[in-house]
Amino acid sequence: MHEMALCESLLDSLREAAREHGFTRVTKVRLAVGAFAGVEVEALRFGFDVVMRGSLADGAELDILGEPGTAWCFDCGTTVELADRLAPCPGCGGERLRANGGTDMRIRNLEVV
Repeated sequence: MHEMALCESLLDSLREAAREHGFTRVTKVRLAVGAFAGVEVEALRFGFDVVMRGSLADGAELDILGEPGTAWCFDCGTTVELADRLAPCPGCGGERLRANGGTDMRIRNLEVV
């Protein structure tokens, strides 16, 4: 379950931000998670609760904002939104697509004390 490793990296980022900006507690974390990021949201929620225990983010609310997956279609030359990474282009039906959005997970913002 790589979501636990993601949560551990997230905690490292929170600790670093706390050192840089002088806060001591995180009350809310908003994460943007792309449709093609390969993240299981429920596993991420579980991992977040486990990994954050006893840390500066213990009890923090996790707000996950889904981002659509997008891809460049080589056949029609446009960027399109896709529900599934292996779906054909909704515009022209082409199958030569390269994902260019919705492939990552990042901290959108934090609420801190």
